[in-house]
Amino acid sequence: MRNEMNKMEMMKQISATRFMITDLALFLNTHPMDREAIVEYNNFVIQWRVLKDNYEMNYGMLTNNNSLSPYPWQWNNEPWTWDNEANFKFEKEDV
Repeated sequence: MRNEMNKMEMMKQISATRFMITDLALFLNTHPMDREAIVEYNNFVIQWRVLKDNYEMNYGMLTNNNSLSPYPWQWNNEPWTWDNEANFKFEKEDV
């Protein structure tokens, strides 16, 4: 993970990581003994928390659950997830 990410790149990483958490949680509902999937799930949760905390320190809260707010109380400063400019397409990365 790069140290310096712009706001949209960080939001993209948060969204992708959150998707993986949800996907792995669904998988683990039917495969609760899959140790490798649990390790992967936990790694994504840790990565998501770091990304989310970093984003919120720089740009404002994303959710009102488990988010710290600077003073004064502050939400994300646009674009909101439903704004057109906040939508992005994931591009296939060469591996």
